[in-house]
Amino acid sequence: MLGIFKKKQIENFLKTDVHSHLLPGIDDGVQTMEESVKIIQRLSELGFEKIITTPHIIEDFYPNNPEIISSKLNHLKSEISEKGINIEIEAAAEYLIDEHFVDLLNSEEKLLTFGDSFILLETPFLNKPLFLEDVIFKLKAKGYQPVLAHPERYLYLQEDYSRIQEILNTNVLLQLNLTSLVGHYSKGTQKLAEYLIDNNHIHFLGSDIHNIKHFEMYQKALSSKYFDKCRQLFLYNNTL
Repeated sequence: MLGIFKKKQIENFLKTDVHSHLLPGIDDGVQTMEESVKIIQRLSELGFEKIITTPHIIEDFYPNNPEIISSKLNHLKSEISEKGINIEIEAAAEYLIDEHFVDLLNSEEKLLTFGDSFILLETPFLNKPLFLEDVIFKLKAKGYQPVLAHPERYLYLQEDYSRIQEILNTNVLLQLNLTSLVGHYSKGTQKLAEYLIDNNHIHFLGSDIHNIKHFEMYQKALSSKYFDKCRQLFLYNNTL
């Protein structure tokens, strides 16, 4: 009789996780190889077949570059193989849109992407960059497809939902952090996340896992009502 009241377990329909910080020791994400391997093992057990991890590139805090990221990725892939974990792992980056990123964009340096041309971007949390539209235009002109990481977390969007449509009108795709659906960040973040799903504005779902505690919250999110609602969205995750 008590079984009737058990919480429904929702099937994980995602095969690829987009956006995480699992290369140890190069940003504010996982700091040890041991923890990284543990999280990847658990993601595999949840049914994921591929992980696209995205370390920060922020000049003043995490001055990563393709060479550093590639070296760390190769080390991690070797560890995963030795442990017999059957999952594919790739690396791109999460770029903060700041003056350093503008300099990179204006240079001939190739930016890190996933899929054919997707590039993951974040903005400061309080204010929209004044040059956001210019950056998007230049990225598109160079053949990149901008993806805005966790729009539900930005205060300037929480305060004015109309700005979301302005961003969508520039042909930017949106990536939602699933842990936003279970109150991991704030009530305002959760409310905007639900709004974005209800209005079919999300194109990617991601974990943004930084550590084992994030994984536990992510696992909880995969059993949430709004994760189930995400089945109605056109998502790029499983095309990667």
